[in-house]
Amino acid sequence: MLKLVSHPLCPYVQRAAIVAAEKSIPLERVTIDLANRPDWFLRASPNGKVPLLLVDGAVLFESAVIAEYLDDISEGSLLPADPLRRAGHRAWIEFASATLADIGALYSAVDEASFEAVRLALIARFQRVDRIVAGPWFSGGTFSLVDAAFAPVFRYLDAFETLAALRLADALTRVSSWRCGLRARQSVRQAVAPEFPALLADFLARRNSYLSGLIGRTARAA
Repeated sequence: MLKLVSHPLCPYVQRAAIVAAEKSIPLERVTIDLANRPDWFLRASPNGKVPLLLVDGAVLFESAVIAEYLDDISEGSLLPADPLRRAGHRAWIEFASATLADIGALYSAVDEASFEAVRLALIARFQRVDRIVAGPWFSGGTFSLVDAAFAPVFRYLDAFETLAALRLADALTRVSSWRCGLRARQSVRQAVAPEFPALLADFLARRNSYLSGLIGRTARAA
């Protein structure tokens, strides 16, 4: 049994969980508190972050590496066979990671000016993605590792729209369709616990950031 060391809110953990579900690989989820990281975790994790995948005494870290390992040890592949297209998919996975970093900057921004700068950068990112998404999945009819990488990104967008009436990709037809497909996919739905929306809402509301204030004003207006 492979062990996936997790945190309930970590989007990178979700990537690994989605790939494992797509490839029918059983995983034991081991949840830790990142505010009180256990000693065994600090010894095992070179960067002190989740996810970790524990495999026969070995430790894998970095979500993209874990996702590719899970893909490699199971039948079929969620990456293209052609080397150039395969490299292109890896590049878009990195783009998804950079988008998650911008999302972190958005919910951490302390004032309107910094928030607005990141908001516009995120809109530009989604506009760029909209030009390349083939539909129904990233590269057409086959679910890929890029889809697994972007699913947690869109889960944040769902939360922003619900909690703060914040729209970042509404006008983008292909991205919107892609988001809907990912939201409905079983592997994506099951990558988080049922209490995830409430936990994320509490996390975002308690950041003492500009977005936290938007969430509070939206809740009062409702």
